[in-house]
Amino acid sequence: MALKDKTTYDFPQMLIEAQAELDAVRSELQTLLKRQPWSVEPLPAWTTHENAWRPASWPESPGWNPEDQERIGRLRAREGELVTVIVCHRFWSGIMPEERTEARTQLKHHHEPVPETAEAS
Repeated sequence: MALKDKTTYDFPQMLIEAQAELDAVRSELQTLLKRQPWSVEPLPAWTTHENAWRPASWPESPGWNPEDQERIGRLRAREGELVTVIVCHRFWSGIMPEERTEARTQLKHHHEPVPETAEAS
């Protein structure tokens, strides 16, 4: 039984590069955010009262380092710019609306090797 052939798309180089940069920006942003304290501003530790429906507590937060705040702000701005470039690119107008989700998914995974599909006998 042969697997259904999947439509492939000839993405413009600009879209491929924008997607690669978006992936890099998001990775760097995630790394920076993971190492930040829970609060941007310095705040004292706190705990919910003993009868709270959902008890919680947080340690004291020294706040975020100003350099990290600036870097995170720049990365978030660049992420927004790249998303706009990708989503608004005229390439998508040439793709049938019902195929755009699959095409977008293929662009996101464009850098991954294509697995070889074996036909079952």
